[in-house]
Amino acid sequence: MANIFNQKSLLLWKLFIGAFCTVIISALSLFSFPPLEMAEMKLYDANFRLRGVISPPKEIVIATIDDKSLERYGRWPWKRDLIARLVDTLSAADAAVIAFDIIFSENEENDRQLANSISKASNVILPSVFDFHKFDRKPSEKFTAEYAFQKVRNPELFTDFPPITSGKVLLPVQKLRESAMFIAPINIFPDSDGTVRWDSLVIAYGDHLYPSLTLMSAASFLGVPIEKIILDATRGIEIGTAIVPTDRWGRTLVNYYGPGETFPHISIADILDGTVSPDSIANRIVLIGATAVGIYDLRVTPFSAAMPGVEKHANTIASILDKRFITKASPLINLTILIISGALFTLLLIRFKFTGSAVSTALFLLGITTLSTFLFAKIGISINLAAPISNYLCIFLGITSINYTIEEKRARKIRFMFSSYVTQTVVNELINNPEMAKLGGERREVTILFSDVKGFTTFAEQHTPEEVVSILNEYLGKMTDVILKWDGTLDKFIGDAIVVFWGAPILSDAHAEKAVRCALEMSSAMDELKQGWEREGKPQLDAGIGINTGFVLVGNIGAEGKKMDYTIIGDQVNLCSRVESLTRRYDVPILLTENTVQALFKAGAETRLTGLTIKGEERVIVKGKNEPVTMYSLEKSSDKSSKLLLLECPEGEAVKMTEK
Repeated sequence: MANIFNQKSLLLWKLFIGAFCTVIISALSLFSFPPLEMAEMKLYDANFRLRGVISPPKEIVIATIDDKSLERYGRWPWKRDLIARLVDTLSAADAAVIAFDIIFSENEENDRQLANSISKASNVILPSVFDFHKFDRKPSEKFTAEYAFQKVRNPELFTDFPPITSGKVLLPVQKLRESAMFIAPINIFPDSDGTVRWDSLVIAYGDHLYPSLTLMSAASFLGVPIEKIILDATRGIEIGTAIVPTDRWGRTLVNYYGPGETFPHISIADILDGTVSPDSIANRIVLIGATAVGIYDLRVTPFSAAMPGVEKHANTIASILDKRFITKASPLINLTILIISGALFTLLLIRFKFTGSAVSTALFLLGITTLSTFLFAKIGISINLAAPISNYLCIFLGITSINYTIEEKRARKIRFMFSSYVTQTVVNELINNPEMAKLGGERREVTILFSDVKGFTTFAEQHTPEEVVSILNEYLGKMTDVILKWDGTLDKFIGDAIVVFWGAPILSDAHAEKAVRCALEMSSAMDELKQGWEREGKPQLDAGIGINTGFVLVGNIGAEGKKMDYTIIGDQVNLCSRVESLTRRYDVPILLTENTVQALFKAGAETRLTGLTIKGEERVIVKGKNEPVTMYSLEKSSDKSSKLLLLECPEGEAVKMTEK
């Protein structure tokens, strides 16, 4: 029993579970456990939706090859003279930068016209596409070093964390390439779940590192030439006053401003028709890409399951212009949050049972989600959510499981301990509120009933053991049924004697009343037994009942770990035994002490106990006591509806008893 109720041991187990879960989740997080990583990706995406749409900078527009343009100028691809008209129109409208998301990799008859338009505009960036599945024996000399980073700080760091490396490149045709302001890659790399979250700003090819089209579009708009862009290996990229944070491989998180069409879309048909105001193009970066159904590549993003790739470019460029970036919190910060929150969560959870634990878990989940959303939306820092959420759930399930195990074991012990003493209703109450069965003993007012068979010793001497046991079992069984009916705690059988009490382990103001009602029914049950024995020709037995109320020590008493009983001890128990023996002196079946009578009236039982007479018999000083106690007999009245009648004891000198 001591092991079950050892709160210190239980506390240590709960602390161990909290620490164990935190250590395991920390290890899984540090070693990129795939399910945890996948959950983290989805929770990261949810931060965008919780943050909502933000207004993009006005300096970016998208010229779209849309359905309207295809209806006007025919199926894609268009002839190069039409593309030349588009470049001329945008240049005439004073577009700051013209960046194509379309690769012109095959020669056509009008390439010279387009090349002239590009050269005249002098602000056109054409795309290249790197191939990561094929490798040239020798890197292409067509892609020169002038398109590569000129300044790389701490390049040795790329030895351990090299950027994405390509072995083959697809370039625009030579005439166009020679006319363009810059050539830059447009490759997009989705994560393992197909969602685009990163933009690779650096791609390695041959002996050089090349900036992406998004990076060069922003740099050109800001007036920063390639030779003044500084690549800080594994840390970031400096473009004038803007520092674009990157991971170790030269990737930056795409800060999506919203779903598709968050940036202005202008149909190329409207641009060429002259229906677009030059003010909507002037001094802006114009990204040219396809959005018509069937000719553009759909990309899955945190905001949308189908976004044109050109819009990904727009989002990255916008974040560079706004200096609005998203960065991942360092592993140390994530680990610190995980450990500290796990420790606080464990310390809180060990104080509660299931309901409190569930509420605490919900509050912690809400808290870490709110913190993550705030840092993401206001500061642009993304902290890990999957690890702490998994940790809270793991700790909750672990501690709840041990609570359930301990409580179930405690319930079985309580059920075993009290099932012989009290009714199943009382046992269930004790299981739900185990603190009511305080161990080790406590002082409490109870009402005690002591019953004993009159002349049992003589009866036992005159009959065989088999007859004695048969009649005694019948008697004790009948009395036990009555006792449990009235929620009495059956203390013990002492041979033919029965000791019962009310008021423990469950507190009750009606303990005296229940004892009296139980005694009356026990007396009636005894009469039924005697009638049955008479019909069967068996010997007759009779019993006296004594009832006393007072303060006793109640609790589990005995040899710990060997033999313990839930019982009562104290002077009032001894007095009750003496009272029962006096039933023979007054020839009454039930005898009460003045303590019990006072308890009855104190609890208002006189209004509920009808058809009874409580008659004062005598003031007695029982053996072992110095103070007299008034004895009252309890009898049924002829009128069952009459009020409780109390007849006080005649005045006189107390009688001192020298025997039990």
